[in-house]
Amino acid sequence: MGTNNGLGDAAVTGNESDSFDPRTWRRNAPAPTAVSPRPAGAPVARTLPAWTPAAASLAVLLAGAVAAYASRQPPAAAAAPAASVVPAAPVANASRRTLIVAAAGEVAPAIAASGVPAAAVAAIDRAVLAALGEAPGEVRMEFDLVEEGAVQRLTRLVAARQDGAGVILTARPDGGYASEVQQAKLTTELKVVRGEMDATSFYNAAVNAGVTDSLVSAFAAAFSFDFDFQREIKPGDIFEAAFEQKVNAQGNPVGAPVLVYASLSTAEKSRALYRFLAPGETEPGWFDGNGRSTVKALMRTPVDGARISSNFGFRIHPVLGYQKLHKGTDFAAPTGTPIYASGNAVVEWAAMKGANGNLTILRHDNGWQTYYLHQSVFMPGIVPGARVRQGQEIGEVGTTGRSTGPHLHYEVHVDGQPVDPMSLDVGGARTLDGAAMTAFRKERDRIDTSRAGSATG
Repeated sequence: MGTNNGLGDAAVTGNESDSFDPRTWRRNAPAPTAVSPRPAGAPVARTLPAWTPAAASLAVLLAGAVAAYASRQPPAAAAAPAASVVPAAPVANASRRTLIVAAAGEVAPAIAASGVPAAAVAAIDRAVLAALGEAPGEVRMEFDLVEEGAVQRLTRLVAARQDGAGVILTARPDGGYASEVQQAKLTTELKVVRGEMDATSFYNAAVNAGVTDSLVSAFAAAFSFDFDFQREIKPGDIFEAAFEQKVNAQGNPVGAPVLVYASLSTAEKSRALYRFLAPGETEPGWFDGNGRSTVKALMRTPVDGARISSNFGFRIHPVLGYQKLHKGTDFAAPTGTPIYASGNAVVEWAAMKGANGNLTILRHDNGWQTYYLHQSVFMPGIVPGARVRQGQEIGEVGTTGRSTGPHLHYEVHVDGQPVDPMSLDVGGARTLDGAAMTAFRKERDRIDTSRAGSATG
């Protein structure tokens, strides 16, 4: 039921004429008085047809005037009519328009462009913004207009976001609008997808199996500490992804899907991981079924979807032409591919450095250092002294310095000495306990129950 939101003063509508119920005239009229017989030969008086509005109105006015004059008393003050909050009934000759605008703030301009007076538009704008706020996001609006001379009168408006949150405005007889706020109506659906790795790439295999492309990086990141996607994943390996999607009342997706479960099985090992936000933390992490975190001191690879083009060790240098120790691992990837901090750290260096090209050096919490060479650009804020978190983008792949093509040269230094990043033991991970473990088990069981009840691809 709409509520009076105080918009009556701002709305502009046509004037409403008073109406009378003829059935009340006979009931409220004064009792008839005796009439003397007409003298012979006197003309016959002509009268209006019985109970016409004109005659009744005139009779009421005359009777009132005579009564007032006879009593010689001042008339009582007339009571002000109460403002009606009952929405106007649907108008038969209204035209209906349906539009989609980019934000709630665009509703009013669209209404104004349809010929609705400015005062009414202002009132409508206030009501819509009060219900939907000014955040960006498409708004579907449906409104009814009635032509009244040179202007259009809006009799009804429904404005709603994709999630169903919105407002219904209905014209009142007093010229204002009754406002009814609609709450968001969303449900969460879980979809499970299974597939096999192909000979092309994990991305192709995942998308072909039905994994939303925006989740491919999230899947790879979940296993960034456990698998080397370039060397350990083979065609025929099995993966599974379960993701949740919010949908509105029409079944249309709202917002981005969220990966909540991921599993990967190769000939050598298998891992099944659950997304979980531990109490007191601000970012969710990935945990195995026993509540053990996947996070270690360093990520195994600091760039997604790259091909290892050169390993750690002695080799013939491709530019210098002689044997030289290759102090890191090269990941070939297109220019512009994101580079991530392999662990929590402080930036020690972020600038051009000779043959290294654009170089970033991070010093991690355990004293180790990681080097990122040949970058095309540095991300904003990556300057000496800045604190970065594991997985944060710090730059992009390039071919600056002494380089034969776009790639990331990645080094890990322990106690000042370079070590093979691919064979390094990057340390153990924490295991949840106490209340955190109890909450995790509940979430794990919820996800497993949903997976069991969902169709799989």
